Amino acid sequence: MKAHKELILDATRKFHVDASDDRPFIPGTTEIWPAGACLDEHDRTALVEAALEMRIAAGKSSRTFESRFARKLGHRKAHLTNSGSSANLLAMTAFTSHLLEDRALRPGDEVITVAAGFPTTVNPIIQNGLVPVFVDIELGTYNTTADRVAQAIGPRTRAIMIAHALGNPYEVAEIARLADDHGLFLIEDNCDAVGSTYDGRLTGTFGDLTTVSFYPAHHLTMGEGGCVLTSNLALARIVESLRDWGRDCWCEPGETNKCLKRFTYQMGTLPEGYDHKYIFSHVGYNMKATDIQAALGLTQLDKLDDFCAARRHNWNRLREGLDGVPHLILPRATERSDPSWFGFALTVDTEAPFTRAALVDFLENRRIGTRRLFAGNLTRHPAYLNQTHRVAGDLTNSDIVTEQTFWTGVYPALTDEMLDYVVQSVREFVGAHT
Repeated sequence: MKAHKELILDATRKFHVDASDDRPFIPGTTEIWPAGACLDEHDRTALVEAALEMRIAAGKSSRTFESRFARKLGHRKAHLTNSGSSANLLAMTAFTSHLLEDRALRPGDEVITVAAGFPTTVNPIIQNGLVPVFVDIELGTYNTTADRVAQAIGPRTRAIMIAHALGNPYEVAEIARLADDHGLFLIEDNCDAVGSTYDGRLTGTFGDLTTVSFYPAHHLTMGEGGCVLTSNLALARIVESLRDWGRDCWCEPGETNKCLKRFTYQMGTLPEGYDHKYIFSHVGYNMKATDIQAALGLTQLDKLDDFCAARRHNWNRLREGLDGVPHLILPRATERSDPSWFGFALTVDTEAPFTRAALVDFLENRRIGTRRLFAGNLTRHPAYLNQTHRVAGDLTNSDIVTEQTFWTGVYPALTDEMLDYVVQSVREFVGAHT
């Protein structure tokens, strides 16, 4: 059996090499994607090996990944989920747990977030009956500031949930201090920023909980998948319960009585000795990932440092190449940060002699993929028009982003030749319209 397995895995590695697209880059013909997964023969082999061993549920690979990823990001606990969106929902819902007693969030409590972002940072607030408080961002960094957050704090504010924009850290140390001073929970949506640092410290280590996504566009991929991380063991226990159907037991599904107390509990109005594996202390979900996903995550994790270095290199090449181009607001890193970039944002000045749409159309016709800065101003979308919310200050820059901003890729599969073609194309368009 072992020999057969090695033959299959060896054939898989050879298949990957044979199937690889090594065609040369042809400007204007070869697609330059804004994002994508970087997968090698080790990734393909890991998936096949997990399938051969029929590891179809969460198991050894999932636990190994959780342990290694927690250490990598400087946390005590990590819990894999089926998506980054689920990770955000679990993180927000954890703060409504009865186990937090007087600190638990209740319907009508407010959570500060940004208007210009991705819906899954905001949706869990609404889904838990809480009220999002929207603040504006800065152009260039595309993050909010500690001052804006401070001004948004009101008598019903109980938490802050903000994403690091396109891998660029927000003023997370200052905002964490604000949260601590006001007794607020802080969730760092770190889905776009794995490997970024602020004040020399990894993002995702400042908040009470942090979330990560493993969708193919992100720094690591499992195809689908996400993670909630924390060093607070009480919060970790709540997250695990909510993820695993809401059950109170912490034993793995395949374990019989690891805690040696399975039949000694009395909870709720259940009879004494009721099977702890079937006692539920939260109204939860089933949001676990599988071992097949985790097997891919483990091989991806080995390459994380190289992926982050490539993203920084690619962003810097675009930034240097486009320096001085008129009518464009170029992106910049937040002060005291070292971003592991997700994308390269460009904002067309409102007084420019051309439109964002015209520039994007020009690039897309050259096979250069672009994306909007996610939802732009979320308060303008039909899904949120009738949702209870509060706006602190104005959303001027969020509106500018909605009209004028897009981004291009910096992910590791892009070559210098591709990036130089992006620079050349932007310069050619602007030069022809100035």
